[in-house]
Formats: sequence, C-alpha cells, structure tokens
Amino acid sequence: GKYKYILIKVHDPDKDREFKFIVRGTSKCGFHADIYDKVVGDIESKGLDCEVLGGGRIEHEPNKKSIKIYGYSQQYGRADHSITQTLLLRKYKDYEHITWSNEGY
Repeated sequence: GKYKYILIKVHDPDKDREFKFIVRGTSKCGFHADIYDKVVGDIESKGLDCEVLGGGRIEHEPNKKSIKIYGYSQQYGRADHSITQTLLLRKYKDYEHITWSNEGY
C-alpha cells in the first residue's frame, strides 16, 4: 500500500553525538504530524529526545518485494530518502527493489 512516513533522529540527551535514525509510517495517519504524535510518547518515555528530519511517502508491494520511497511532507519538508532506503534495506534484506526518488508529492 501507499502511506506517509517520517524520518526521525533519536538521541540520548546525556550523550553527545550518539544518535539513531528511525523510519515510521502508517496508512492510518492522514498527516505526517499524526505519525509523530503516535511515536513521540514512546520515545520520550525511554528518556530519549527526537526530532523529525522530514517526511515523504512509501509505496510498499510485499508480493513484489518492492518499496518505493518518494515525495515530501508539507509540514516537515523532504526527508533524506537515501537514509530511509539504507534503513529499509537492513530490515527487508530479501527485497529486490528498494528505490527512492525526490519526484512526486
């Protein structure tokens, strides 16, 4: 399916220069900010800080082992889709096509 996603930088406020990127998306959210609202509480409850680096859209076709990353968020701007691609390549190791483009909305 097609859905919106955000790229988030999570870091421990007590440790300088230690951070992790995470990708979160769902078809249940109409706006990129709704995705953030769903995850921020869980992150902050662990004593961590986070910031949204941008957003976009993901088209996921599990039957074709294909993911397309594209577009941008009107609220957060465009995520660095190459970072998102790297994270998804780690998670979906058996997928043949995980591509990104700055085209589209």
